[in-house]
Amino acid sequence: MNKVMKIRTIYTIILLLAALNISSCVGTKHSRTAETVEEAEKTLAKKQKKQKKSANKSKKEAEKRYWRLQSKSAKNSVRRNKRRQKRITKYKKKNH
Repeated sequence: MNKVMKIRTIYTIILLLAALNISSCVGTKHSRTAETVEEAEKTLAKKQKKQKKSANKSKKEAEKRYWRLQSKSAKNSVRRNKRRQKRITKYKKKNH
């Protein structure tokens, strides 16, 4: 019984080490560098586009959160001011 347990323990340790070794080999991914300038520029453009999109999304969320917290009268006041400024600029363009 004792001998069987030792063999079983050694066998499981070997299996664990083999599994860890295989998973570490598969898990490491070689980062492929761009071979041409065009490829490098393309990947940079993709990264910038992704960052810009996430920045716009967070900005939009922050703006939504801000306006959700404002009172109804504050929202109406801003709307009225915006309309009044529009009319003023329209009037200035028309007269100059």
